[in-house]
This record gives sequence, C-alpha cells and structure tokens, in this order.
Amino acid sequence: MSITLSPHRTGRALISDDLFHRLTDRIIKVEQFERELAERIMDQALAFLLACAVNVGAPLAPSELVDIGWHTFILDTHEYAAFCDRVAGRFLHHVPNDDLHPAESPADVLARTCAAMRTLGFQLDDALWPRAALGSCTGCHNGCHEDPPPAR
Repeated sequence: MSITLSPHRTGRALISDDLFHRLTDRIIKVEQFERELAERIMDQALAFLLACAVNVGAPLAPSELVDIGWHTFILDTHEYAAFCDRVAGRFLHHVPNDDLHPAESPADVLARTCAAMRTLGFQLDDALWPRAALGSCTGCHNGCHEDPPPAR
C-alpha cells in the first residue's frame, strides 16, 4: 500500500469534520449550492481565516464566494469564537470597508490575500478567487482601520 501526501494544507483540516459538515450543509441550504461547491467555499474560507490570524501586514480580504463561508461560520458564534481563539488568540472581526475610494485597488488586496494563503501552504481554488471579479470585491477586510492586524 502506498500513501500519497499532499504538499498543500487544507482549510477543512482546521476544524472537526462534524463542524465542517454542519457549515457546508448551511451553505447548501441558504445559498442552494451543490455540496462540492459548498465544501470548496468553506475550505477556502477557513484557509483565509488562518491567513488573517497570522497577518501582521496590510489588510486581507476574501473573494465574494469565500466571504459566504466566512459569513456562514461567524453565524455560529460559539464555534467561531472558539476557532478564533485557537488559531489567532483573538477574535477575527468581520469589518466591512465601505470606503468608496479605497487607498488601494481591490485587485491588490486580493493578490496580497492569495499570496498570504499560499505562503502558509494552502492551495488556492482559483475558481473561487477569480481575477475577473476583482472589481466586485466585497470590501470585507481583516486588518482595516477599525480592526488592525496584531502588532509584530
């Protein structure tokens, strides 16, 4: 028997299988997505949250689809708070950036986010981080002016 090891981390490995399935079931129910897409969204949302947890630089932001996973998780406040405490040592606030004239382009923020996730060993699901959708960034930032990243 041979075992194949993936060189990439998965976001879903950051939480229990039970919690992962409950969250993806919620995405399926609310968004009416197929299970495979819901699982991909949740996996990338968890990887994104870990990137936010270790981020000490400029703000990171999810893609529109990945943000669905973050919204889904944050609604389960008890589990979300426990996750944040475990991976970040603090609560990862979801603070929308409603500034109509951001200092940098959404494309730059998304590129920085993708680079941060790759640096941590996560493989990005390119379909969930579309280059074509960069102009419709959700504006959700961890590390924006109201929720700065932790000090170095």
